[in-house]
Amino acid sequence: MTGIWITRWRRLRGHRAAMLSLIMLGLLIVFVLAAFPIEALTGIDPDEADLLSRFDPPSWAHPLGMDEAGRDVLLRLMIGGQISLLVGVLATIIGGGIGVCLGVMAGYFGGRLDGVLMRFTDGMIALPLLPLLIVLGAVDLTKLGFSAEFSHSGAAGFWRIVVIIALVDWTSIARLVRASALQIRERDYVRAARAAGAGPFDIIRTHILPNIATPIIVSFTLTVGRVILFESVLSFLGFGVVPPTPSWGNMLNNAQELVTSAPWLAVWPGALIFLTVMAVNFLGDGLQHAFDPRSEAGE
Repeated sequence: MTGIWITRWRRLRGHRAAMLSLIMLGLLIVFVLAAFPIEALTGIDPDEADLLSRFDPPSWAHPLGMDEAGRDVLLRLMIGGQISLLVGVLATIIGGGIGVCLGVMAGYFGGRLDGVLMRFTDGMIALPLLPLLIVLGAVDLTKLGFSAEFSHSGAAGFWRIVVIIALVDWTSIARLVRASALQIRERDYVRAARAAGAGPFDIIRTHILPNIATPIIVSFTLTVGRVILFESVLSFLGFGVVPPTPSWGNMLNNAQELVTSAPWLAVWPGALIFLTVMAVNFLGDGLQHAFDPRSEAGE
């Protein structure tokens, strides 16, 4: 097993775009996490407005200057990156978990259950995704029993967008897992386990899931980039993370009316979104190459 992972790592290292993307993602993670020591050392509150410092140019104290409310742009970019990346990872894990569960049940059990689950999946795929996300994002949380204070807080905006994306962005993983489970369930070792009296969930846990881990890992990686884009779009449209809590998407939204007078306020979050999504997608391509057994033929 160790030899397989060494071979996969060697293939990944040979994929230059993936390795550059891995380095880029590492630097981005260091960048966003640096907000904690910088905030502690400088005592700057990223949410505190100072109208006398609006649009101040870059300085030693504020390397990227101040925004339209007199807040430090660099620190808000760092904290906004934490929010955007965390939304991408959490929504992918939750939505991916839903997709894996539905896909593996449909693929292993087959029959009527497969038909019901896949028709439900097809129905979700047929829905226009962005309008659906906007409609769900506009739901008033107070109508669902949450307090008004929580409904208008940054935490509510964060969890709202995570849950919304997770509930609608699981279909591609479900179909991929179903197709893989359909192949694995017919293998001899699965039939032998079934004949030996192993239960279906034991077989799924010990034989199905470990053997479809490769496509799941690759699919999860590619999904993260798409989710970050969804978060950015929803926050840009005003249905995502609630200001003053920053995210790259709502920073773009705040800067849309200042493109001519203060274009840098839109350039920085836009560039970070672009770099992050590109890096995640190239890393996903590299992982797909590294985990694909057919890659051995080209070595």
